[in-house]
Amino acid sequence: MARIAFKLCSVAWLLAAVAFLPGPSTLRAQKQKIVLSDQEKAIVEQIRKLRSLPDDERVTVTKRLAVEIHQLPPGSHMLGLADSLANLATEGDAGLETLQEVATTLADALREQPVTSAGAAGKDQSASSYATLAQLVKYEHVQVSLDDPRFAAAMAKLEDDDRSRQSADFTLADLTGKRWTLKKLRGSVVLVNFWATWCPPCRKEMPDMQALQQRFAPKGLVILAISDEDVSKVEPFIAERHFSYPILLDPGRKVNELFRVEGIPKSFVYDRDGKLVAEAIDMRTQRQLLEMLAHAGLE
Repeated sequence: MARIAFKLCSVAWLLAAVAFLPGPSTLRAQKQKIVLSDQEKAIVEQIRKLRSLPDDERVTVTKRLAVEIHQLPPGSHMLGLADSLANLATEGDAGLETLQEVATTLADALREQPVTSAGAAGKDQSASSYATLAQLVKYEHVQVSLDDPRFAAAMAKLEDDDRSRQSADFTLADLTGKRWTLKKLRGSVVLVNFWATWCPPCRKEMPDMQALQQRFAPKGLVILAISDEDVSKVEPFIAERHFSYPILLDPGRKVNELFRVEGIPKSFVYDRDGKLVAEAIDMRTQRQLLEMLAHAGLE
């Protein structure tokens, strides 16, 4: 089955570097040499450990790393490091101040290295970085100044993606065989979530979605959690954790493609009139999910 890995393409440079740490400063990935300074190697190692930190400490470290990357000297691997950090910074509630620091660092890195990054993916790394920055601006509400047609194109693509999601409709079966059609749920607030059993950020937010299901289902909330995995993997995972909201299967990834999902988790909230009113590009905390539902009038 075609499988989409959360942020795998976006952090390919970091993963290539981490695979060789600790070790020689000369790293090889995709036939391109990566030479890291001791300072850069230390930053890579700290980024690699971010997910293991308590949430409050993770926010502090993320902001500090953004500043350290921003201060790297010319000729450094600023873009690869900034992009890697940005893709992890959106997991959970980092706060606007931290995300602004991350976005400013990434924008400046793109301004300094707009075409060929110092990462293993070369030009492709740079292209993905414009997309990452555009998502920060549009969905995390940070502000950057970057007069570059590739950034403008990335922003335009997000607008087009949202138009597709607004008009999207689908019918999928859940684990019990019940079929759910998005547009037939008018009158309810619908949270559409894309996830997978192997995705750590997905697993982290699922208990919060379960809590929301229990709290708001009597008020008209419907959560539709969509996985592209086989039922043999999804069913025992859900049974062990006793999640009660509908788990839908999209083995051909047609609905993933309809929603233009290129990384998970992703969440979209539709109000009772079927209007797309909130979306998340990454894992959300319960507080953040509550803010999303509030846009649909559910409080």
